[in-house]
Amino acid sequence: MKRSILAAVLLGALPAASHAQGSVTLYGLADVGFLYTSKTVNAAGQNAGRTLAVADSGLSPSLFGLTGTEDLGNGLQAKFKLESGFNVANGGFNDSNGNFFGRQAWVALSGNVGEIKAGLQFSPFILALLDSDPRAFAEFGDIQVIYGDNVVLTGVFNSNAVSYTSPKFGGLEGSVMLALGGEAGNFRAGRQYSASLKYDDGTLMVNAAFYEGNSGGAVSTPVPTTVEFEGRTLGAAYRFGSLTAKATFVNYKVAGSFNTNVYGGGLDYLVLPQLYLDGGVWVTSDRNNTKNHSLLTAVSAEYFLSKRTTLYAQIGVANNHGATNTGLSVSYFNILNEVSGTTVGVNIGVRHVF
Repeated sequence: MKRSILAAVLLGALPAASHAQGSVTLYGLADVGFLYTSKTVNAAGQNAGRTLAVADSGLSPSLFGLTGTEDLGNGLQAKFKLESGFNVANGGFNDSNGNFFGRQAWVALSGNVGEIKAGLQFSPFILALLDSDPRAFAEFGDIQVIYGDNVVLTGVFNSNAVSYTSPKFGGLEGSVMLALGGEAGNFRAGRQYSASLKYDDGTLMVNAAFYEGNSGGAVSTPVPTTVEFEGRTLGAAYRFGSLTAKATFVNYKVAGSFNTNVYGGGLDYLVLPQLYLDGGVWVTSDRNNTKNHSLLTAVSAEYFLSKRTTLYAQIGVANNHGATNTGLSVSYFNILNEVSGTTVGVNIGVRHVF
């Protein structure tokens, strides 16, 4: 899946480091398919009818990046990652916040006492949600659609961030992150912080995480990443051989807006070496007004043509009541949110990893 290139550009340029062992890897993923939905929301929030489209990133985000490591000795390594999202359907940006390396851009030092990372990175909160998600953050019919409906990309792509992740002790691991808003004279503006704690013994996984962020700050991105909100989550997974059951609870408390609880769970199952199935269901409820609630459910099948190429098919249903607007996909803007009632969607595509 990956092609490694020796970091020969460092040799000679930095004589003191000429004996260090390092590598740089180019990696990526391209995902595209056909998308059908029975309803589509328009700018006025009304039903615009059915949609049939070529859509990018049905199963996984299309992306490419560079990552590298250098052995500094005594168990210490230097690492970096630069990652960008792109849209296979039209060649533009996608899942990248509109910036060239808008997904990840960081440098880290990793050793026996843990890892310190600085730069644009994912929060411990979003990584905890990923660990307890039965659909592994699929772009269609998954909990990350509900995440986007609530707080857009806040907590996903965190600029100006510093984090620390501890080494594992008996299956226990912790992580903390602080992101600075960068606004002169106002340290609170745009400040974001998050922490997580996870226990995983290979069979049972249990995690907990929180996120708090303030609005404002000097960070400017095309898609909002500084929505003021508090997030809390508890998750669990249990593995029965090639079958895994997962469950999660999330609370989003958005400043001046709503207070939402999300309850979800599902299964993933490697039926055969070439066939993988998963499914999940999520119930969303507004704590301020229980008339506002939604149900999102989806199943998918993946068939591995090779180690790099996968054919997939997904079916999802979103059912909204009151003011809720849960959609079906984060990669196709017109169905990130949906209208009241029931919307059915189907996504068939191909994913290639390089």
